[in-house]
Amino acid sequence: MQNQIEIAKKISVKYKHELSNKDLESFASILERKELPKGELFLNDSQISKYIQYVDKGLVRQFYYKNGRDVTEHFTCENNVAVCIESFFRQEPTRLLIEALEPTILYCIPYNKIEVLAVKEPEIGILYRRFLEATLILSQQKADSWRFESVRERYERFIKEYPQAAKRAPIAHIASYLLMTPESLSRVRSGQW
Repeated sequence: MQNQIEIAKKISVKYKHELSNKDLESFASILERKELPKGELFLNDSQISKYIQYVDKGLVRQFYYKNGRDVTEHFTCENNVAVCIESFFRQEPTRLLIEALEPTILYCIPYNKIEVLAVKEPEIGILYRRFLEATLILSQQKADSWRFESVRERYERFIKEYPQAAKRAPIAHIASYLLMTPESLSRVRSGQW
């Protein structure tokens, strides 16, 4: 339980809403630790997203299949949360998959437990809202990047905002995240674009 309390503290600090010791213990009590080897899927398409995943160690990506290719939608490194937000809130099957790109340790926040706890403990409800807001803002920023930025601008934003993913994720996944081929990404990285 002590490790879960430390994780609960990390989450509350990250999302700028520190909790009392009582609330930390309540929040920590619902966290479920999960270890994933490299390449393991945490969530498969057509499954229901029952958790928000806090990445304590490792790197995961959310992706989907389109026209026979996999397309990376998000990368999540240490001290951040990953969630298939539509499936999580609607409790309906997702079209997204979540894969560990490295050996990964997650602390999972179950939908059914956080929903109850957020109503019962208002400060936990505020924290819950904060990390969901961060997730939604991230999705909006990515959509805006796709719509309004050039290939070079998207790449520069990626390496600035996700330096760890830029160093650790396979080139093919980074290229699909940026909506380009690996060859185009190589040209952008070498300054030819």
